[in-house]
Amino acid sequence: MTAAAAPAAAVARPAQATLGEAFRVWAKIALLSFGGPAGQIAVMHRVLVEEKRWIGEHRFLHALNYCMLLPGPEAQQLATYIGWLLHKRRGGVMAGLLFILPGVVSIMALSWIYVLYGRLGIIAALFFGLKAAVLAIVVQAVLRIAGRALKNPVMIAIAATAFVALFLFSAPFPLVVVGAGVIGFVGGRRGVPAFAVGGGHKAAGGAIVADEDTLLGEELPAHATPTLARTLVDALVWLALWLVPVALLLVLLGRDDVFSQIALFFSSMAMVTFGGAYAVLSYVAQEAVQTYHWLQPREMLDGLGMAETTPGPLIMVLQFVGFLGAYREATGMSPLLAGTLGGLLATWVTFAPCFLWIFLGAPFIERMRSNRAMAGALSAITAAVVGVILNLAIWFAFHTLFRQTVRLTAGPLAVDLPRVASIDLWAALLCLAAVVAMFRWKAGAFTTLAMTSAAGIALHLFGMI
Repeated sequence: MTAAAAPAAAVARPAQATLGEAFRVWAKIALLSFGGPAGQIAVMHRVLVEEKRWIGEHRFLHALNYCMLLPGPEAQQLATYIGWLLHKRRGGVMAGLLFILPGVVSIMALSWIYVLYGRLGIIAALFFGLKAAVLAIVVQAVLRIAGRALKNPVMIAIAATAFVALFLFSAPFPLVVVGAGVIGFVGGRRGVPAFAVGGGHKAAGGAIVADEDTLLGEELPAHATPTLARTLVDALVWLALWLVPVALLLVLLGRDDVFSQIALFFSSMAMVTFGGAYAVLSYVAQEAVQTYHWLQPREMLDGLGMAETTPGPLIMVLQFVGFLGAYREATGMSPLLAGTLGGLLATWVTFAPCFLWIFLGAPFIERMRSNRAMAGALSAITAAVVGVILNLAIWFAFHTLFRQTVRLTAGPLAVDLPRVASIDLWAALLCLAAVVAMFRWKAGAFTTLAMTSAAGIALHLFGMI
């Protein structure tokens, strides 16, 4: 037999990973999780699929598609899901918590710096530069998601309707998401071809790692088999961890206390955050700025700039919102202590439900993937998210490029428009530079943020702003 005719050698499956080794790997992924969900998922794919071969290509995408059905940050939920597959509940908790820990620490530190020194010229100049890059990043997100989601006229119509409802009529964000989901569910159930376009993120290029050649293999782990006892335990434990603190705050402090408001508001956000941070930020900004008066529009942009420059999910910006709300509204304690507690509370009620969705639903993933109605709902929600993010991009642009806006109302119509004479020329030039850098020169988000921040500081030092 010639060498060319020899059978290919079997690929040895990796040895069982200890919990300690998994801890180190998840910590590494967490520290590298910059660049939004696309970048975070790419890091997980490279480490877990290509380098470690703990999970195969098809199984990785199978898990990701399930996470896209859920409210909340899909990358963090994907980490929780894979950690659960590898090391049961403790592995899922470890992976999910480690994924957000660097972001929690970073945003908290930046929140302290912001309220203590944010009025200093050089700090204000840094955030002035950040906003320009944030606007370019949001525009890029609109185009990226639109290219993936708007594959036919029906999806384009759903996206356009969502945008008009939000931008011109100030429709509640949850109503837009639920409405799109219901339309997609019905369309998918009836087998309408336009709703059979769901999907996930593409994997990184290169050779496909077969499931049978990985640590998990193709088998279903024993702990992943759904049972009534496991389902009840997971539901009771995670519902209690999520909602008992909320109930205690309501009983002890009353509904009008800022901590109760933070707990209720961000708990509701946790149930409707389809599409990630960009999709929900327009609604969060509207409520936090106009209803609760926790912060100003430009401060919301500052918070998103923080989240863009630190590791972890972009939804960590909600910690900054909770921090400022409690810092300014709490009574009877130090503002910094109140802000810290408010930020941590917002983080807790935002992410605790993510563990509930994974531990409760993951054992039924195969059944959900084959359900046409659920696939249709996901497709429609993803299309609506394009309209939501476009609304966010315009809202950000108005408050980044102009110093003043005016609200016009006529019957059900209610829209905020900028005063053209209040345009900030330096902000406009920085935004233009950020757009050129990202779209023409393909600069990454972190590089663009660093460049515009440095430009903001330089403008301050030369007395331009």
